[in-house]
Amino acid sequence: MEKCFKSGFVALIGRPNVGKSTLMNHLIGQKIAITSDKPQTTRNRIQTVYTDERGQIVFLDTPGIHKAKNKLGDYMVNVAEHTLREVDVVLWLVEPTTFIGAGERHIVEKLKQVKTPVILIINKVDTVEKTEVLKFIDTYRKIYQFAEIIPVSALKDINTDEVLNVLFRYLGEGPQYFDDDTVTDQPMRQIAAELIREKALRYLSDEIPHGIAVTIEKMSERKNGLFDIEANIVCERDSHKGIIIGKQGAMLKKIGSAARREIEALMGAPVNLQLWVKVRKEWRDNELF
Repeated sequence: MEKCFKSGFVALIGRPNVGKSTLMNHLIGQKIAITSDKPQTTRNRIQTVYTDERGQIVFLDTPGIHKAKNKLGDYMVNVAEHTLREVDVVLWLVEPTTFIGAGERHIVEKLKQVKTPVILIINKVDTVEKTEVLKFIDTYRKIYQFAEIIPVSALKDINTDEVLNVLFRYLGEGPQYFDDDTVTDQPMRQIAAELIREKALRYLSDEIPHGIAVTIEKMSERKNGLFDIEANIVCERDSHKGIIIGKQGAMLKKIGSAARREIEALMGAPVNLQLWVKVRKEWRDNELF
């Protein structure tokens, strides 16, 4: 008897900085979504694909659900909350704790408005004692009727295979939406822009990262296979521009060198990356931008 091919869409939700992008990157086996220790790193809904002999899972990594402070924040929260109604399964990531804060209770209220099965992922269990995990499970079990609760560590690869096993149990028979070798629907321009932003988040001081964006102005391939990429790092203040560039251009060079190495690894080709810094005051409250 031939095995049925299962497929479906799975949303990763949670508060900012709980490890959604790290888990998704690990599950698909390739870095697509950027990660950092700064909250609200993910701004757009990123779609990635996992395929094996059992079927195909299309993951949607959403921006963290949080209280918005500007139009960019409103957009991010709307994307995350709207996604709940479009998928077959929801993965809700939380940190290991017995304290249920206002942010988690807000997410519970949103989940009660949909009929989608919700699997709770208690992430970062490598940071706590194993004996404590049962307490965290018991705490969350009291606030919502979860389909499953799985303790994992996305960073240390603890129990991540079980996440895939459980997801396939909850997905129904369906078509193969993407080719076997597809890992994301994100265009290379978008991935390159995000990798540059990731390096800026990593190297810049805390007050700047939320106020930056990256735009790719040009991406072209030469006959010898080298790619030319021209990108702008957009910030909100003139004072930030100086910090991003750094003394004698040192910071901009550091960001560019680190980003270029990852872009080259992803594209499998040499890259000539040119970065500029532009000031666009209050761009996060500009709907057009």
